[in-house]
Amino acid sequence: MTDKKTESILINSRERFINRETSWLAFNNRVLDEACNEQTPLIERLNFLAISSSNLDEFYMIRVAGLKDYVQQGITKQSIDGQTPAQELDVINKQVAAMVDRQHECWITLRDKLKEHGIVVVRQDDLSPDDLAWLEQHFLENIFPVLTPIAIDPAHPFPFLPNLALALVFQLAGSGKEPGSREQMVIVPLPARLPRFTLLPGDKLRYVTLEDAIDLFLGMLLPGAQKSDAALFRIIRDSELDVEEEGEDFVRNFERAVKQRRRGRVIQIKFAAPASKSLVQFVSEQMHVDMNDVIEVAGMLGLTNLKELCEHAPPDLRYPPFSVRFPERINDFGGDCFAAIAAKDIVIHHPFETFDVVIQFLKQAAEDPDVVSIKQTLYRTSKDSPIPKMLIAAAEAGKSVTALVELKARFDEEANLKWARDLESAGVQVVYGFVALKTHAKVTLVTRRESGQLKSYVHFGTGNYHPATAKAYTDLSFFTCDHDLCRDAAYLFNFVTGYAPPRAFKKLITAPRDMRRRLLHMIDEEIKQVQEGKPGTIWAKMNSLVDEQIIDALYKASQAGVVIELVVRGICCLRPGVPGLSENIRVKSIIGRFLEHARIYCFGGGHELPSPGAKVFIGSADWMPRNFDWRVEVIVPIENPTVHEQVLSQIMVANLKDEKQSWILQPDGSYKRLPSTEQSLCAHDYFIHNPSLSGRGKALQKAKSSQMLRVAKAGTGKKG
Repeated sequence: MTDKKTESILINSRERFINRETSWLAFNNRVLDEACNEQTPLIERLNFLAISSSNLDEFYMIRVAGLKDYVQQGITKQSIDGQTPAQELDVINKQVAAMVDRQHECWITLRDKLKEHGIVVVRQDDLSPDDLAWLEQHFLENIFPVLTPIAIDPAHPFPFLPNLALALVFQLAGSGKEPGSREQMVIVPLPARLPRFTLLPGDKLRYVTLEDAIDLFLGMLLPGAQKSDAALFRIIRDSELDVEEEGEDFVRNFERAVKQRRRGRVIQIKFAAPASKSLVQFVSEQMHVDMNDVIEVAGMLGLTNLKELCEHAPPDLRYPPFSVRFPERINDFGGDCFAAIAAKDIVIHHPFETFDVVIQFLKQAAEDPDVVSIKQTLYRTSKDSPIPKMLIAAAEAGKSVTALVELKARFDEEANLKWARDLESAGVQVVYGFVALKTHAKVTLVTRRESGQLKSYVHFGTGNYHPATAKAYTDLSFFTCDHDLCRDAAYLFNFVTGYAPPRAFKKLITAPRDMRRRLLHMIDEEIKQVQEGKPGTIWAKMNSLVDEQIIDALYKASQAGVVIELVVRGICCLRPGVPGLSENIRVKSIIGRFLEHARIYCFGGGHELPSPGAKVFIGSADWMPRNFDWRVEVIVPIENPTVHEQVLSQIMVANLKDEKQSWILQPDGSYKRLPSTEQSLCAHDYFIHNPSLSGRGKALQKAKSSQMLRVAKAGTGKKG
C-alpha cells in the first residue's frame, strides 16, 4: 500500500531513504512479535523476549550513546534520511518507550502462561514458611558471602557499577539512640556472577528473584537496619571504544581502551516502579545522569535474564529437536575432508549441517604431516573453542601457522586478546590486520604437499569461526581447492599481514578495494539486459542494507524494469514499492527459529532466476558503508554447478517462498507479516528436513529430483 507521501517521493529527495535507527527498531519489534506469537513454543517466546531486551541494550550502548555524543558536541551531521542527531533521539525515545511497554505487557502474558505449566516467579508474599526457611539457608550459603553493601557518606563514595549492572538502593531510618543519628543511603550491587533467579525445591519450577532474596534478608546483611525506602535500578553505559590508533603499541592501547570502556559514562538509568522521587534523584545525581535519561519501568528490569528460566523447562515447551546432518559426501571419502573437497566443491549450510565439518577440516590440517601451512582469520570465536587450540597444536607440530586476530570485534575484544596471547606463546604468527580497518572476512587457507607439489584448500564463511553461534545462526561454509580462489586467498593474507595489495584478484571481490564498484557494475549490467530485451533480475540476502550508492543503483534498476527481490533481516533504508521509484523492488525479512546471517548475492545475467546461467556469490559483507569502506571483506563466486544450484535454487528460493516467518517491508517503512496456513512454507523447517545438494555424495543422484521438487518449482522469478 502507498499513501500520498510515498507516492510523491522523488529520486533526489532524502525521503527516498528510511531512517537507519527506526529501521533497526522495527527489526527489534519483529523479534518482540515472535515473543508475542502464540504459534511459537512458550519457552521460545520467553527466549525471544530476552533477545529483544538484549538487542535494545546494545542499541543504547552503541547507537544511542553515539547520537548523544553528537548532540553534546554540537554536531549536526544529518542521517541518511536528513535528520539531525537531536531529531533522531527524539524519535528513538518515543518508539523505545512504546517498545518497552510492549515488552512488559508480553512478560505479564508469558508469566501467566508459564504458571499454567508450573513455572512461576514467586512473589515475596506468596512464599510459605518452608520456602522462607530454605531460602534463608540458601541466602546465607550462596548469596550473602558475595554481597557488598556500601553506605554512601564522605568516607564511602558512590560505588562503581559496571555496564548493565542491577543494584538496590536502600534508605535506612536513623536509630534515634545516638545523638546526630540520621537516615543512611546504602547501595547493594547485584553481582553479575550470581543467578538472577533462584530455583526453590519442589516438584514445580518455582523461582525467587535475587533482588527479592536480598530484600527479604536485608537484616542479615545489615543487622539492626530499619528500611524506610528501597528501589531497584539498572544502568547502561556508553560502550564504544576510544582507541589511540596512532600510538606506538596498538595492542597495548587497545587493552587500555577495553579497560576504560568498563567506566564509560552512564547514558541511561532504569528504575523499577514504583520508585520514590528522593531515591531516583539521589542515584541520578550520584551517577551524574540527566533526569531526561532516567526512566521508570512498570515491570521487571533486565528482561535479558529471563533466559535463566529456560534452563530447566520441559522439552515440550521448546522447538522440536532435529538431527543435525553431517555431509554424506565427506563420509563417502572415509571422513577425509581434503579428498572430498578435491573431488568437488562443497557448501555446508549451518545449523542444519554441523559446524563439526569446519572443526574436522582444521583438525585434519593440524594432524596431517603433509600439511605445510595454515592461515586463518579469527573475528569471533567462543571462549572454549577448539579452533584456536588446533592452530596451537599445528604450530607445536612444526607447521607454519598464521592467525589474523581481529581485536576490534565488538564485545569480543577481551576474548580475542587472550586467544592472541595463547597463540603467540605456542609459536603461531599472530597479526592484527590494519589499524584503521576491521578484518571481517572469514577465510582459512591450508596448503599441503601432494605428489611432490603444493596444493591448497580454502574455506570461505559467511559466519564466524564460532561453534556456539553456528548452532543458532544460518550461515554457509564453502570449501574449494579451486586454484584461482586459493591463490586469491593467499594474496588476501599477504595483503592483511604484509600490507601488500595485489595488482588484481582473479575471482575474489574484496573490500575496501573494489566491492562497492563491482556490485554497482553488476547492478548496471542487469539494467543493460533489460534494455536489450532480456530479463533483468537481482536476488540478494543480507543482514542490513544502508549504503546510499547501492540503494540509488537499485532504484535506477527498478525504474529500468529490473525485478529485485531482497531478503534483509534487519536494517533496510531502501523504500520498496514506491511508484516511479521502486515499484519493482520487494523486500522481506525472515524472523524465526534461527538467526538469518548468510549473505548471498545473485544476478540473472539475462536469465530469469533461478537459472544455471546466473552469477551467484556468497560473502561476509552486508551492503553498508562500513563494510565497503572500513572493513576487509570478501565476496566469493559460486561456480560449481551443484553448489550453484544449492545456493540459488534451494536456499534462495526457499527464503523467497517462505511465508511462515516472513515480513514484507511497506513503502512507509512499516512491516506486515505474511498470512500463512499449515501448508505454507517455513524455510527453516524445509532445511531441517531436506539435505543440501552438495553434501549428498553418492545419494545425490538417487534423491535429487524428488528432493528439490517442492521448492524449486515455486521459483519462477516472479513476485508472489
